[in-house]
Amino acid sequence: MTHLHSGKVRDIYTVDQPADPDAPAQLLMVASDRISAYDVVLEPTIPDKGEILTRMSLWWFDRIADIVPNHVISTDVPPQVAGRAVLCERLDMYPVECVVRGYLSGSGFADYQRTGLISGVRLPDGLVNGSELDEPIFTPATKAQYGYHDENITYEALEITVGKEDAAALRELSLAAYRRAEQIARERGVILADTKFEFGRRPDDEIVLADEVLTPDSSRFWPDEDWEPGGTRVSYDKQFVRDWLTSSDAGWDRVNALPPPGLPDEIVDKTRQRYIRVFEQLTGETF
Repeated sequence: MTHLHSGKVRDIYTVDQPADPDAPAQLLMVASDRISAYDVVLEPTIPDKGEILTRMSLWWFDRIADIVPNHVISTDVPPQVAGRAVLCERLDMYPVECVVRGYLSGSGFADYQRTGLISGVRLPDGLVNGSELDEPIFTPATKAQYGYHDENITYEALEITVGKEDAAALRELSLAAYRRAEQIARERGVILADTKFEFGRRPDDEIVLADEVLTPDSSRFWPDEDWEPGGTRVSYDKQFVRDWLTSSDAGWDRVNALPPPGLPDEIVDKTRQRYIRVFEQLTGETF
């Protein structure tokens, strides 16, 4: 295996091509314990985070496999990364993030406050942070390079980027996967407020779900019992870290792009506990 790329959280390695010439090209995708927020990697790491993300993704891949195939080939990986890595297909990845929102929050709420729109989709007046939308909306975004910020784009811009046929397929698959996951989460007392999917294309042009899926890094999870539009919400995701970074306790000057402060032990531990809590509540497994 040869190191190919490291992102904010994952390390990717190429794998020697199998003897079978018809077998797909493979990658080893390793989920680290690194955590990022506001486009920077923070210190220190969150213990066990990589394993939680990998186990959650595998659990969700199984539950939406009838909607869209995924890139996982095997969990038979080198022992030093066991539990936090998968062997997966090497795909031609779409250069966009496919975001679905069932509730108004995050950058979507910020866009709504400024314009009443998210990715060109006009929403009703009078919504507040945390409002449930009448229907889930598809709001694609650019997939920015490390150190740069993803930007919401319109569906028309997506069509220009990937073509009309693929844009329609990405929207349909994203909304269908979100609806399935939202129902499963709600049955377990968790609100799936929003999430992002990443897709790639096989050599035969079949669209495949890739990267991670429906984890606390790529989604907003709220306890159902705690949800109230406009109120303060407990989050089972990395919004907890974002909130600390923007608090007076952190004292971080984001505007002037100063390096972020180190995460206190208490924030590290509470973040880990949130990730474990939502993993266990959704899957019914003990971490």
